[in-house]
Amino acid sequence: MGPDAPVDAVAREAALVRRAQAGDAEAYGDLVTMHQAAAFRVARLLAGSAAEAEDAAQEAFVKAYLALGRFRAGAPFRPWLLQVVGNEARNRRRALGRRTGLLDRAVIAFRGSAGAGGPSPETAVLLGELRDEVRAALLRLRDEERTIVACRYLLDLSEAETASALGVPPGTVKSRLHRAMGRLRSELGEAGPATEAVP
Repeated sequence: MGPDAPVDAVAREAALVRRAQAGDAEAYGDLVTMHQAAAFRVARLLAGSAAEAEDAAQEAFVKAYLALGRFRAGAPFRPWLLQVVGNEARNRRRALGRRTGLLDRAVIAFRGSAGAGGPSPETAVLLGELRDEVRAALLRLRDEERTIVACRYLLDLSEAETASALGVPPGTVKSRLHRAMGRLRSELGEAGPATEAVP
């Protein structure tokens, strides 16, 4: 749950965590339901395939449940859960090798959409070329750089959530992201996307 979550939602999550820590499996199930989409996206990014991501997420949910006693009361649950998911997914990825996927979404993040009315034939051709250009540029980045860009701009995780998911300090997220975006701008050339405007 992000920092701008409504107070009621934060209080509900905290209550669910307390109940889950007391052994209420249904409360833990509600927590999983609240965060499973984000958990799966992180697992998909880090594990490399949908099947591995699903297995990683499920295993991480079990591990997180078993580790609830170590969860610090009052801390936000989502970053902690995403860290458990990220650790499990990275372990699986190391066994599988290099990951693939999510690069098509980079066009939206770095170039914008064609608009609600749909692209003209000329725009469709241009977007296809831009998709290829962005995909190629991302593939030229180091794996660490691709991952940090994907977490922040394709999965829309906050810096804190990215840090938790990747198991690194928040300052490392900032420095890696700065370097990765600089390299991406360089790969795309001066005529590349206005990456400063990316949320």
